[in-house]
Amino acid sequence: MKTTPSLKPAEVTRDWILIDAEGLVLGRLAAIIAQRLRGKHKPQFTPHVDCGDNIVVINAEKVRLTGNKVGQKLFHYHTGYPGGIKERTITQRLEGKNPGHVVTKAVERMITRGPLQRQQMKHLYVYAGTEHPHAGQQPRTLDVAALNRKNTVNSQKIGA
Repeated sequence: MKTTPSLKPAEVTRDWILIDAEGLVLGRLAAIIAQRLRGKHKPQFTPHVDCGDNIVVINAEKVRLTGNKVGQKLFHYHTGYPGGIKERTITQRLEGKNPGHVVTKAVERMITRGPLQRQQMKHLYVYAGTEHPHAGQQPRTLDVAALNRKNTVNSQKIGA
């Protein structure tokens, strides 16, 4: 009788992966990161176990969007006070104090919600610039632009 092997949390091996987000399309980048965070690229993928890799994203402020999303995409949030609903464009968020939050939220919304999602999101490290404190882990570089020609945009940069 053949049985499907089920990975236990103690048997998980995590790689460190470095992704340079400069010039990459936000949605396609988030989909690749979400797949690697879940561990779906591994042959021993188990849906109920956090078996993904640690992902370090640099240059998050230089991601790009396609179409008219630069001027039209709005993010709404509430201050907690009556009438306190506010909105910001994607350009304002990328030029704000935490541009890496755009990438983080895009990935977070692509992973199934629940306790496992919160555990998997702890393995995502997003930095706006090129500097990151994870050099000691010797992360492998993943060239997302080479995976598919549609992963990059040859139009003008957001916020320029």
